[in-house]
Amino acid sequence: MTTLRFHVSDPSPSSQVATSAVSFRLRIQNEGQARVHMLALRCQVQIEPRVSRRSVDEAKHLRAASSHSPLWSRKLRPLLWARVALIVPAFERVTTADLVVPCTYDFQIASTRYLHGVRDDGIPLRFLFTGSIFRLQNEAFSVEPVPWDTDATFTLPATVWRTALDRILPHNASLSLRRETLDALLAFRTSRALPTWDDTLDVLLDEVADRQHQ
Repeated sequence: MTTLRFHVSDPSPSSQVATSAVSFRLRIQNEGQARVHMLALRCQVQIEPRVSRRSVDEAKHLRAASSHSPLWSRKLRPLLWARVALIVPAFERVTTADLVVPCTYDFQIASTRYLHGVRDDGIPLRFLFTGSIFRLQNEAFSVEPVPWDTDATFTLPATVWRTALDRILPHNASLSLRRETLDALLAFRTSRALPTWDDTLDVLLDEVADRQHQ
């Protein structure tokens, strides 16, 4: 049975793909006796929210972004960030590869809401690996699964995620709306002759704030 150890390090905004992504350096150590001919990996990247001392501003953003009560930190379970597939070429004992994890600013996704809310702290990640190990020994191929309990952990600085997003669409985010809501917003924007959607929402928010202070 081949035993593999994984270590994740050196995150950076990825320039290998045309979309926003974070690239991690993945170090793989083969503790078995046979050479690995090829490794077909599947990786599930999870965010593991944890209770920590946060600034007032960060706690406010996390509660708002996650739509949780003030006890949000006690209720959050691991959140799926992404699923990534990776082919690793042949190696004997140790090899490295780039693990590229895509990023999105779609607020329909729970992990995005959490990532957006983190301001000062790191983002605790767990990488869960599965897949197939292809070995060539004595001129015969064999295939065995990557053990189900193979994983690695890493704390990602929040600034790396934000920089990765800003590389493609700086200072932008996206929302999915019902068509009826979009039609109502479009009618309001047209009636006020507002040039952008940001201006439209700013006016609406200002009007709500004025009513609350009356």
